[in-house]
Amino acid sequence: MNVEFGGKTAIVTGAAHGFGRAISLAFAQRGASVWACDVMEEEIMETARLCHAVGGTCVGRVVDVTDGSAVNACVADALAATGRVDILVNNAGGVLGQVGRPLEEVSRADWQTIIDVNVTGVFQFSQAVAPAMKAAGSGRIVNISSGAGLGISLTGIQAYASAKAAQIGLTRQLAHELGPWGITVNNIAPGFVRSNPATERQWQSYGEEGQRALIDRIALKRLGTPDDIAHGVLFFASDFAKWITGQVISIDGGK
Repeated sequence: MNVEFGGKTAIVTGAAHGFGRAISLAFAQRGASVWACDVMEEEIMETARLCHAVGGTCVGRVVDVTDGSAVNACVADALAATGRVDILVNNAGGVLGQVGRPLEEVSRADWQTIIDVNVTGVFQFSQAVAPAMKAAGSGRIVNISSGAGLGISLTGIQAYASAKAAQIGLTRQLAHELGPWGITVNNIAPGFVRSNPATERQWQSYGEEGQRALIDRIALKRLGTPDDIAHGVLFFASDFAKWITGQVISIDGGK
């Protein structure tokens, strides 16, 4: 399957490392003009540099997905520069340094912060790109949730599991709303991947016995890589998936 994105513009959020960086590189290598966004300036500029190193085109942009004005400005600048936004990958999210705690110990602020990044950010970026995609009569939105959104979170963080489940619901709702304009909206629910400092800390916290137990629960008996997630995104963004929308695919090695 030969997937190319020459002449197309892709916005990728949460692109400073891990899944977002792998997704940005995958699109850049295949000809897309990539706008890579994150709150971490040094890391997002490194993503842009890596995209350029493989012969791609990438603009690194510092954007907080919870800041509606910043989101709108990023999309407006991408449209001004390239005249189009064909693909949006809502990857920004995570546990934001939080750890699992009993329900009664979780503050309202800690709850809301995770909801804002993992759900509201997806809503705001999708809202911002919708007019241009509607005008073009086509578009691809791919949201990155988690296995936690389909079951429970290994982290034990209530807000994270809730936010990822909400994101999956938003995916299905937007698929029906935007479908008449030829816009597909799909979701990838990754399994556990050692993809960033947070997941590395989580992996180390399990110890050897916990690590073996986690791998034993995976059908393929190994962890995946950020590239495994990126390949799923490429499929959803490609013409091979033009009659697929409102779907969630678990990329987790089999559970």
